[in-house]
Amino acid sequence: MNASSRVVVGVDGSATSLDAVCWATREAVRRHAPLELVTSSLFAPGTYGDAISLRIGAFADPDVEAKRVLSAAVDVAHKTAAGNSLILDTRLEHGSAARNLTHFDVAPALIVVGSRGLGEFTGGLIGSISTAVVSHAKCPVAVIKSDIVSDGPVVVGVDCTTNSQPAIGFALQEASMRGVDLVAVHAWSDLELGSVLTRDDEGPWADSELAEKTSLAESLAGWSEDYPDVTIHRVVVQDRPVRELVRASETAQLIVVGSRGRGGFASMLLGSTSRAVLHSVDVPVVVVPTNR
Repeated sequence: MNASSRVVVGVDGSATSLDAVCWATREAVRRHAPLELVTSSLFAPGTYGDAISLRIGAFADPDVEAKRVLSAAVDVAHKTAAGNSLILDTRLEHGSAARNLTHFDVAPALIVVGSRGLGEFTGGLIGSISTAVVSHAKCPVAVIKSDIVSDGPVVVGVDCTTNSQPAIGFALQEASMRGVDLVAVHAWSDLELGSVLTRDDEGPWADSELAEKTSLAESLAGWSEDYPDVTIHRVVVQDRPVRELVRASETAQLIVVGSRGRGGFASMLLGSTSRAVLHSVDVPVVVVPTNR
């Protein structure tokens, strides 16, 4: 198995984790990459001693349920692959699921998680384990709320700093593999313009918009040569980034964002825009680590 090219997906038996397995399987097939299914058993054998094991009964062999979860996930993966070649591996770990999905000797190409795990009642929000994985992973992380299959474009959020470059590259790769267009969204104002913009202000704002369009063009410069098969649509709006990305998600099959944008504090593992997008859209979202 080529460790650095593999797609890793976390499974816990929840419906969203099985959706994540479906999504990750199709991704591995597209990439011609190995797929690794990882589950975590809460109790490590022998950790709590014989007395505790006798008292908890059903957990005398704590790995039984974890093995069942893995077996079910393997069945889902093979069914989703639908006869396509798939190199599949499984791994049962003990302890923290988030740690087991972010600490590798060799980082994978992509980690995939369901938006919330078994027993996490979070409404439309993503769960604590998914948040931790996105925040600490050294590679891109896909968060799956449901297994939505769409022929829409890939959408990438661009803030026109170097932080956006890894996300742009990842998004173009995805668009190329999927045979769809890329929509590059640059929303450059956090102000409510209707309340502050006057007729006299329109000139300066128009100049600012032209400058932002130029910045987006510069951020995308050179990428077309690497991906000549992908048509890139540039969208520049005077709006909040989250609101525009949520709007774009209505017709997209995938949203790609950087883990931190411009103005992000170096100590923040996940920026406010990325976090808000994860909570607000229904389509799969990939968070790509920025240049730290």
